[in-house]
Amino acid sequence: MDQIRFRLRIFLAVMLAMLVMGTVGFTLAEDLPLSDAVYFSIVTVTTVGYGDISPKTDLGKLLAIFLILGGVGTFMGVVANLTEMLLSSRERAARELKLYMVEGIFFSELGSDLLHLLTQGDPGREDLAGEIRVKTDWTPADFSRLQERLVGYGYEVAPAVVDLEGIRRLLAQKTSLLLRLLENPVISEDDGFTECLRAVFHLKDELYHRRGLENLPGSDAAHLSGDLRRVYRQLVMQWLTYAGHLSQRHPYLFSLAVRLNPFDPQRDAVVRS
Repeated sequence: MDQIRFRLRIFLAVMLAMLVMGTVGFTLAEDLPLSDAVYFSIVTVTTVGYGDISPKTDLGKLLAIFLILGGVGTFMGVVANLTEMLLSSRERAARELKLYMVEGIFFSELGSDLLHLLTQGDPGREDLAGEIRVKTDWTPADFSRLQERLVGYGYEVAPAVVDLEGIRRLLAQKTSLLLRLLENPVISEDDGFTECLRAVFHLKDELYHRRGLENLPGSDAAHLSGDLRRVYRQLVMQWLTYAGHLSQRHPYLFSLAVRLNPFDPQRDAVVRS
């Protein structure tokens, strides 16, 4: 998309320069009023050629030839790049819709519950819950600002406090879901979500291959803490991105997401006055 915009700007700049040159040239060579010179330059570049104005002098004819040869290609370049940009925007919107549908399945089936379990091992969970006190009138801009504030958050998860066995059971139950999501080509549209899924899958493997999760050596607890922190951070950021999308596109889904906020210890789907 950036390359298309760059090419479009180049073609527009060249076409504008040719129109300015044609306007000035026809005004001087053909002694045309400014409005007629602008009009004739445009119809010449676009090859409309109504015939109501035509060059009479040799210099005017040479200028018209130059505008036809150089301007037609430039005009077609503008049209082609505009069309490509519109089509790309539609394709991108369609891909984003599919991506957010996949993310919705992830958070509905696994992500929200996993986040809720991870927050139980966060020493600063009360402060985090206060920050992520999402309201139904939030906009995507509110979520973006919150993400910026939470970049420096520690995302500590204490293995001795968090329910590792509960996390292991949850991930084991959702292994097939994780595999299907990782195989879905749509996730390649979002590197952040892809890395999040990989981190969750890696955590599943780490927990699965341990016979017991109690009385772990300090070195192993530190290793698991790093894996938990990585998943925790990426899940928080992805949930905020997803919630921001819902707030703009799907108010009814956003309402449920707010009521089931994984950072709220009192979360409840029941609508209360």
